Amino acid sequence: MEKYSTTTLKMSRNFDVMPERVFDAWLNPGMMRKWLFTLEGTNKVARNDPQVGGTWEIIDHRDGKDYRAIGEYLEMDRPNKLVFTFKMPQFNEAADTITVELKELQKGCEMTFLQNITVPHEDNWTQSDIEKALGEYHDGSEHGWNLMFMGLKELVETGQVSYKG
Repeated sequence: MEKYSTTTLKMSRNFDVMPERVFDAWLNPGMMRKWLFTLEGTNKVARNDPQVGGTWEIIDHRDGKDYRAIGEYLEMDRPNKLVFTFKMPQFNEAADTITVELKELQKGCEMTFLQNITVPHEDNWTQSDIEKALGEYHDGSEHGWNLMFMGLKELVETGQVSYKG
């Protein structure tokens, strides 16, 4: 097995809806295709089998290329917690683990998002190269999720996404 390192991305967001609405946005294919790794206008596939051991898949078409994201559901406790794997096989076989926890607030809910990011090493990498890659993967993931969470917020609060990334 090739060498790899991991880093953790943690983010929190508040939504003006009940936790069930946000939880369902992670699992309902009609909602997934509007924000999760894709947008409705570029989405080619959004399908899943929302149960522990079930799989999910998103295919987004951007800049003349298909980008495929896949994973497996590891834990489901509606509307409190969802744990699943995430990988994009066209880039590498490493799978990240994502945990989404939802907590009801007096008004709406808070989502805590944790991604354990796996960073494969290239041959002859130094410690400095590894640290640089960890930072780039972390920051790139954070940027991507920030954009997606803007779409998620709009979707669960208004029913549609106008943000086009």
